[in-house]
Amino acid sequence: MSTDLGTGRDLRTDDEPEAPTGKAVARIPWRHRLSRWDVRLSPYLYVSPFFVIFGIVGLFPLLYTFYVSFFDWELIDDNPTFIGLENYAILLADAQFWKTLVNTVSIFVLSSGPQIMMAVLLAALLNTRLRGPTGWRVGVLMPYVASLVAIGIIFANLFGPNYGLVNGILETIGLDRIDWQADRFSSHVAIAIMVNWRWTGYNALIVLAAMQAIPREILEAAVVDGAGAVRRFFSVTLPLLRPTLIFVVVTSTIGGLQIFTEPKLFDAMPGSNNGGSTNQFQTITLYMYQTAFEREDLGYASAVAWVLFVIIILVALVNFLLTRRIATTGEGKR
Repeated sequence: MSTDLGTGRDLRTDDEPEAPTGKAVARIPWRHRLSRWDVRLSPYLYVSPFFVIFGIVGLFPLLYTFYVSFFDWELIDDNPTFIGLENYAILLADAQFWKTLVNTVSIFVLSSGPQIMMAVLLAALLNTRLRGPTGWRVGVLMPYVASLVAIGIIFANLFGPNYGLVNGILETIGLDRIDWQADRFSSHVAIAIMVNWRWTGYNALIVLAAMQAIPREILEAAVVDGAGAVRRFFSVTLPLLRPTLIFVVVTSTIGGLQIFTEPKLFDAMPGSNNGGSTNQFQTITLYMYQTAFEREDLGYASAVAWVLFVIIILVALVNFLLTRRIATTGEGKR
């Protein structure tokens, strides 16, 4: 209990009990209560639109897909049949699913690793004193904002087996033509190049933002200690970029394992949208799409979606733990 020196009245906090006197205590004004509720509830109201939208367009479809995976559910079916875990049992014995998983991992490895390394090097170049830096940064982002359908058609023609520019260059330097669509590994390389061309600039700008957030005092101290540009990059810049690199690795993992449009558009032949004549570059998401909308088997496609979801979570978690372990080891050596 405290006393207002100006008025001589007693001031009581909200948590103090009322004094056991016979006098009536004045009630807290309504506007004060409203103000207190505003302080407590406003933060939750401000962030609630995100969670509401996420629940409608994200969480609900995810959970509903899990529900559908327990049914024999055709695309147009008013009476689906509950079959329990049968879709998952069939999926684990499906040779085509395992082939698409190998294709997906192969394209992911060929694209994500080189993509991150090129993004870091490109960010380092953009972080130097260039004339018109804004133009260069917009330039590296142009492949990301371009139409993905147009990119797929262009690359499908660049890697065309008969009249493709890439095969023309190979013949010019004395090498044999490559059937990029028919050969399994070559098709993975071509699709990985397409993915890298589109996403490297995007990741480079993320890394560049992290580079520019490094305090100049740290770099200037390294210069005073006699470290050259290369030594500063590997001993100062890269260690400070580890949190950003972890983010880039995790997002690249999620995107790489969900690759869909590039393999779907890679084969420019009419009607050849199944990942190649022998499914040599068919990915899991492409297989899931074809199962749902071409074979009209929503239950099995939902099982494929949930197995892919679990695989992405596990791979992203392994990447996160390995990257964090490398970061912790590097910090311990300094």
